[in-house]
Amino acid sequence: MGLTIGVDIGGTKLAAGVVDEAGNILERIHRPTPDGDADSVTAIFVDVVKEFRSRHQIDAIGIGVAAMIDATRSQVLFAANLGWIDVPLRATVETKTGLPTVIENDANAAAWGEFRFGAGRGVQHLAVVTVGTGLGCGVIVEGTIQHGFSGCASEVGHLRVVPGGLACGCGAHGCLEQYASGDALVREAQRLAETRKGDATRLLALGDGTTEGIDGSHVTAAAGLGDPVALAAFSYVGSWLGEGLASVTAVLDPACFVIGGGVSDAGDLLVGPTHDAYLDALPARRFRTPGTIRLAELANDAGLVGAGDLAHRRVDPV
Repeated sequence: MGLTIGVDIGGTKLAAGVVDEAGNILERIHRPTPDGDADSVTAIFVDVVKEFRSRHQIDAIGIGVAAMIDATRSQVLFAANLGWIDVPLRATVETKTGLPTVIENDANAAAWGEFRFGAGRGVQHLAVVTVGTGLGCGVIVEGTIQHGFSGCASEVGHLRVVPGGLACGCGAHGCLEQYASGDALVREAQRLAETRKGDATRLLALGDGTTEGIDGSHVTAAAGLGDPVALAAFSYVGSWLGEGLASVTAVLDPACFVIGGGVSDAGDLLVGPTHDAYLDALPARRFRTPGTIRLAELANDAGLVGAGDLAHRRVDPV
């Protein structure tokens, strides 16, 4: 088996790379993604494929996309952050490139990357949680991604945790990702900074001096400097995330949670309060072995590498 192209399509950018059988990225390209236009994103991607093929012998393509994918892994049913509905992505890409193509939810692709080459190696009951703009999850049991009946399993970010709570992009209210995500971190930091400006001097200084100017990188940097408001925002998000992991454990009982996504760059600032809240909320804690919580090893490359490896398996199944 030769090389594949792994792709991670997010709400604002497309990351693609040439992936070998050992999970190494030999070359990578990033492109911005036009808002809400599947045809334009596909055209950009096809150009990237042509560029890679001018320098490498490519055998297949794997695409991870932030979306609900149908059970046949060919159709994007709904991508809230991209504005896509019923997009026949696999058929379109295969027609335009002539290459076998795998389509997967981005969190599932990241989970596969960590299972094969990262922090989940050797773990047969694994849940990989991606804490980014939203909250994604991929579950692997004995070497198989769990897709569920309709193909949309493991949407942990859309567990309803606050009835009538904050509006979510999925159309519901009170979903976990509204309280445990990068957006939630920034929103909570802004809220606290507005009422506790004296405690938020480091945080405000990293932005433009206003609460509206605070972004995720500012919260992480300020928390690392000991800013009380930034630390409180991480405690808030970690507490919600830990409770969510406890609920997942009640249903799936994974041996290990791997925490990835952009917010995981904060390391123990996120994992610490998550771990504490997880143990506090774990059902029947006295009578069971808790799952371990680890940071992802592949960072932002997990989805790209995972998609590329799934493409290897499409044309050369193990």
